[in-house]
Amino acid sequence: MPAHTQQQFEQFMSQLKETNATLDFYCDFQKISQNVADIAISLNMLNYLLGKSDLRGAVEALWNRDKRVFEVMDILIATRKKDNKMFFDENGQFRTIHSLFNSVDGVMEFLTGTGLDKVFQKPEIKDLVDYVFGVETGLDTNARKNRSGNITENLIGRLFTKAGIAYRSQVSSNEFPSISNVLGADQKVFDFVVKTKNKTYLIEVNFYSGGGSKLNEVARSYTDVAPKVNSVDGFEFVWITDGKGWESARNKLQEAFAAIPNVYNLTTINDFINNLKKY
Repeated sequence: MPAHTQQQFEQFMSQLKETNATLDFYCDFQKISQNVADIAISLNMLNYLLGKSDLRGAVEALWNRDKRVFEVMDILIATRKKDNKMFFDENGQFRTIHSLFNSVDGVMEFLTGTGLDKVFQKPEIKDLVDYVFGVETGLDTNARKNRSGNITENLIGRLFTKAGIAYRSQVSSNEFPSISNVLGADQKVFDFVVKTKNKTYLIEVNFYSGGGSKLNEVARSYTDVAPKVNSVDGFEFVWITDGKGWESARNKLQEAFAAIPNVYNLTTINDFINNLKKY
C-alpha cells in the first residue's frame, strides 16, 4: 500500500517554495569585514593617492616608503591575487594583473588602464577601506551558491532548537550497527538524528531550486534507503525536502513519496516537529 495518496502528493507539490533563503543568506558580513580588516593597513596607506594631481609622483613616494602596499590593489577592481586574473596589455601580451604591482610603471599602467586614476580624482572617493567594503559585499554575492547548500539544514536546526528538540547533526550510520548492517555498502552520514523515547529518527534534508539529474538520483537513493532503515525496530527514516526544482523530477519524487512514509517540506515540517514534541 502506498505511503501517501495521489491527493497528498499533489498537495505536497503545490507547497514547494522558490527559495529557502533567510536574510543571512544574502551577505556574510562577518567574512566581508574580516577580508577588509586583513588589508586595511595597506588600504589606508593607499588613501594617500586619493585626490593627488600628480598621481605618478604620489605613487613613487608611496613606493619608496613601502612598495608592498600595492599588492592589494587588485581588490579595487573586484579581483583577488589568488584568482590569477589575466589581461592583454597594449602590446598584445598576455599577463597577470598582479604582475603589474612589481614596479611603479606597472602600478601606473594598472591605474590608467582600469580608469582608477580618474576614480581617485573624484571627491566622492574619500576612503579606500569603505570602498573595498562595498567591493567585498559585491563579491560575496558569488558565494551564495556555496552557502545555499547548508541553508536548509541551518533553518531546520533552528526550528528544532526553538521547539526544544534535542538533535545531533552529521551523524554517520556507522554509529548504529543495526542500521549499518541493513545499509550494507550504502553507508550514510545523516543530516540530523533525533532520538525520542520511542524511536530514533534519521533525517535527510535538502532543497533544490533548479532541476538536474541529481534530483532523480537523490529520490532513487532515498526510496532505497528508507525501507531499510524503517525495517530496523526503533528507527525511522525522515526526508525533509523542498524547492521548485522537483517539478523537473516530478515522477521520481512521486515514486519516493509513495514509498517513504515520512516526507516533509518547509510547509509541513511543523507537523513533524509537533509529533516529536509529543514524546
